[in-house]
Amino acid sequence: MSHHCHDEHHDHSHGGEGEHDHSDDITPALQFSLYQHIDFDGVTTLNEATYGSGKEVLKKTWAERLRVEPEVESDGDEQLLVNVPFTGQVKLHSILLRTSDSDSAPKTMKVIINRDDVDFDVAESATATQEFELARTGEVQEIAVRRARFNAVRRLSLFFPDNFGDGDEDVTRISYIGFKGEWMQLGRAPANILYEAAANPSDHKVKGVGVNQMGSDIQ
Repeated sequence: MSHHCHDEHHDHSHGGEGEHDHSDDITPALQFSLYQHIDFDGVTTLNEATYGSGKEVLKKTWAERLRVEPEVESDGDEQLLVNVPFTGQVKLHSILLRTSDSDSAPKTMKVIINRDDVDFDVAESATATQEFELARTGEVQEIAVRRARFNAVRRLSLFFPDNFGDGDEDVTRISYIGFKGEWMQLGRAPANILYEAAANPSDHKVKGVGVNQMGSDIQ
C-alpha cells in the first residue's frame, strides 16, 4: 500500500494563533474527532521534561492546534512515550501531529495498541501495530493508519524513539496530538459524533480541510 505525501502543499497555512479558523476548515476536521473519548486522567507520558505536559498537549482542541504552548519536550535524551487510553473502544482512522521544522521534531513514530504495560523496554522490543517515518515540518501532519489493524482500539501507545537531530539534539518537542476515527459503544454500532462545530450533513469527507496528509508508512 502506498502512502501519499503532500509536503509541498502549503496553500492552507494559517497564522500562529489559530483563533481565526473558518467553519469550512473546522467542521470536516471535527467530523471524526475522538477528542471527547480520550481518558485524559489515564494519559501518561514517559521522559517528559515537565510533568503533565504530554497530557496538556492532548487536551488542546483542534482550534488550538497551532499554538506553540503547551508543548511536551523530552528530558535527558530524544525519546518520548505517550500512552493514551480511550473511554471506550474506537476505530482509529488517523493520528494528527504538529511538531516543527527543526532538529527537535520526532523522526519516527511506533504505534502499539491495547497494552497496559508499555514502557521504554516494551516499546523498543515489541512489534509495532504500525510504524511511520514522520515529516520535519511545522504543519499539522495527518497520518492515516491501516484501519484493519486499528478497528478495536482501547489504548494507544505512541513511541517516538528519535528526532531529526540524528544524535546531536537531545530534546524532542511535540505541540499537538489528535485522533480521528469512530467511537463504539458496547453493543451498538459505531457512532460518528460531531463536537465543537455544526457539520454539513452532506459532507462525509474523512480528511480534514487544511490538514496535510504526511508521514510515510515504513511497515
